[in-house]
Amino acid sequence: MKPLYAFHLILITTAGLLTACSKQLDLKPNNAISGTEAIIDAGTARAAVYGAYDAVQDYQRSNYPVLGFLTGDNVDFNGTLSQYLQADQVAITSENPIISEAYRDIYKAINSANNIIAAVPGVQDPQLAQAEKNQILGDAYFIRALGYFDLGRGWSGVQLQLKPTTDLQSLKGIKRSTLNQTYDQVLADLITAEQLLPDNNVRNRAGKNTVRALRARLHLYREQWTEAATYASLLIGNKNYELVKPYQSFSTAPFLSKESILELTFSSSDANNNYSDWYPSSLGGSFTLRPSASFVTKVNDPAIGGARKSLVATTTIAGNTVTYGNLYNRDKDRDDPVYIIRIAELYLIRAEARAHLNQIPEAREDLNAVRERADLSPVTITGRDALLLAIENENSIEFAFEGHRWFDLVRTKRAGTVLGVTDTRKWVFPIPFADEKSDPDVQQNEGY
Repeated sequence: MKPLYAFHLILITTAGLLTACSKQLDLKPNNAISGTEAIIDAGTARAAVYGAYDAVQDYQRSNYPVLGFLTGDNVDFNGTLSQYLQADQVAITSENPIISEAYRDIYKAINSANNIIAAVPGVQDPQLAQAEKNQILGDAYFIRALGYFDLGRGWSGVQLQLKPTTDLQSLKGIKRSTLNQTYDQVLADLITAEQLLPDNNVRNRAGKNTVRALRARLHLYREQWTEAATYASLLIGNKNYELVKPYQSFSTAPFLSKESILELTFSSSDANNNYSDWYPSSLGGSFTLRPSASFVTKVNDPAIGGARKSLVATTTIAGNTVTYGNLYNRDKDRDDPVYIIRIAELYLIRAEARAHLNQIPEAREDLNAVRERADLSPVTITGRDALLLAIENENSIEFAFEGHRWFDLVRTKRAGTVLGVTDTRKWVFPIPFADEKSDPDVQQNEGY
């Protein structure tokens, strides 16, 4: 019996090894996402663009913003999950689920856009007028641009997939681009999108002004100061956008205020559950994310936070006062929007660009516009470096829970000084393990 048992054990072990090998061989990269349903008429074209925006919602309401603020100094992890702890300590591995899901979901949005770009021009349906067809195509080019911008600032140059991706074969031969090449593609898509999109003021769908706002951000990241200031000015001078007062009014119902250039809207049937990460259990949340002690001190300082102290609130737990993040503050409705671009960002983009151009009074004026809305006194700084630091600090408070802080410190090469992350290889995220191992054209970022 012993020899027979051993033989069976060998068979079982061998089968297990073969199964494990098969799983390894069958690994598909996260960016191999199947296409949308066939786009053949007006109804399916409209459904496809709604699906593409839904894909943007998927990555913007969860993992991607976490990578922008938990890696910074305004938010601390307040739980036990190792993937969040890695982000909090900027010690992220290539197997981290937050990294994998964010990377995959961005490519899912890009692939949804690619399906629209490939199919909609060929749709022949009298119910789909050319103007609407152009708008749908413009939406797709904008979504693809946003996706590649977000990939670029997180992972540096990535694979530029410009056709629908259905399986591993269609990815063969696509190597990683450089960051400049990735940003060149973003710019090309934005130029096309602006030509196609209407000149409207819808705030939860792309229009020409949405494109111009993302261009301002792109030019800022590329240190193209004149272009950044120019595109920011196109919106700051537009009467349809303004810094709304009081500060907290843009983040409470009714939404879609003049503050918003682009926000993603949700409803009870398409819920945004971000509040749960911020709220204590006594208020129905998991309290996974918590404002850092240093941020709480700053935002409650009348000379720094001003009206933005509404970003935090307090409650009592077991006799102790607990401070929690309060940007998402309608938990019962679960319809809080996600803010992609606000007019306040455009003021600070132009302020930073003008400071680099040595237009100090003009830069100071833009900074003070944001401060005045927060009920703060104006600054009188005259030195460029001091003014740039003041703009950095204003960005930190204004967008504390909106996923900008880490990316701002990386693009300005200040992550080492401010956060102590001196290993510049950690200033970009790792390519997910599955993608690295299953696609020979994917090269891992240095240091991972």
